[in-house]
Amino acid sequence: MAEHLKLIEPFSEFKDFKSIDKETLMRIIEDVFKHMLIKRFGSDENFEIIVNIDKGDLEIWRRRTIVEDGAVTDENQQIAYSDAIKMEPDFEVGEEVSEALKLEEFGRRDILAIRQNLVAKIQDFEKDNIYKKYTEKVGQIITGEVYQVWKKEILVLDDEAIELILPKSEQIPSDFYRKGDSIRAVVAKVEMKNNTPFIILSRTSPIFLERLFEAEVPEVYDGLISIKKIVRVPGERAKLAVESYDDRIDPVGACVGMKGSRIHGIVRELKNENIDVINFTTNPSLFITRALSPAKISSIKIDEETKKAEVYMKPDQVSLAIGKGGFNIRLAGKLTGYEIDVYRDTDVDNEDVDLMEFADEIDQWIIDELKNIGCDTAKSVLSIDPKDLVNRTDLEEETINEVVRILKAEFE
Repeated sequence: MAEHLKLIEPFSEFKDFKSIDKETLMRIIEDVFKHMLIKRFGSDENFEIIVNIDKGDLEIWRRRTIVEDGAVTDENQQIAYSDAIKMEPDFEVGEEVSEALKLEEFGRRDILAIRQNLVAKIQDFEKDNIYKKYTEKVGQIITGEVYQVWKKEILVLDDEAIELILPKSEQIPSDFYRKGDSIRAVVAKVEMKNNTPFIILSRTSPIFLERLFEAEVPEVYDGLISIKKIVRVPGERAKLAVESYDDRIDPVGACVGMKGSRIHGIVRELKNENIDVINFTTNPSLFITRALSPAKISSIKIDEETKKAEVYMKPDQVSLAIGKGGFNIRLAGKLTGYEIDVYRDTDVDNEDVDLMEFADEIDQWIIDELKNIGCDTAKSVLSIDPKDLVNRTDLEEETINEVVRILKAEFE
């Protein structure tokens, strides 16, 4: 038996593979040795392979029929009577004899080939297992540990030490992680490259935000509240359209929670991303109005064919509608499916407009220059000759002309 232990000794480590059960490992080992037996003897039908994973032990027994001396036609299937009685004197012609396969039958090269084949098959099985496991987890949140931080991606390990990838493009811009940090992300996709599974995580996907709401808001998890659509500028702003299937449930209130208790944890996870929760409606005018919140709209004109909306509002509401970096109006357009153009609604002809209301069209440093000479409103700028404006500020003539054009358009 010692020689059999010696044969299987190099393979005993395989019982510790993390993603493979004993029965499957036994089957793989048997298949590898059967393949070797067929290659060497032409058949594996008269062989019995016994594998003991726990002990790291393997035995191979060969059955042969005893025939008269000189009558052997197949040395693999038959054994001469004179050779059989050397093992057991009581054997008779016609009986079957089982004998352990001797190590001398295998050369070092054969054993190395078997080992390499076994390693390859187990690794392929593990890779296939990982691929199947994570294919079923696409769209789910997982928690892992940061193992390595690189310039273009982060290597994350799950609780089974399976490697996951969080690319830079799928990280929130203000994300910062060190080795050993815990990280939450959604499984975005699973790919097979060169027979190796690549599991890609995301923290920027709208699905990540949706799963966070499912975790924090029981009504969303239970299906009483439906998230109709999510749009995001990761780390900056997000908008969700929600709908309740129960008239007694306020979907926005349920998602935000008492004093923002439910949404605060989500905001922190997303690095203080501003989240607007909006009641969904099939009425496009109302939906656009809600999507542009906190700005208040005076009137709206919609062209269904071109999917464009002209929104009119008081001058002091324009900057609110556009939002920091234009994120609010951009996300409102994505959420509603309309191209939204905002116009200042000046009901009174001689109404003046504060220069700050033009911040979406005129750079702040230009406004500051004009304020330095006492021009705080549109009309105060237009009341001065453009040449005088050039002389009194550090602005170029071309810049002044463009400012005047923008301000005049307000009153036309």
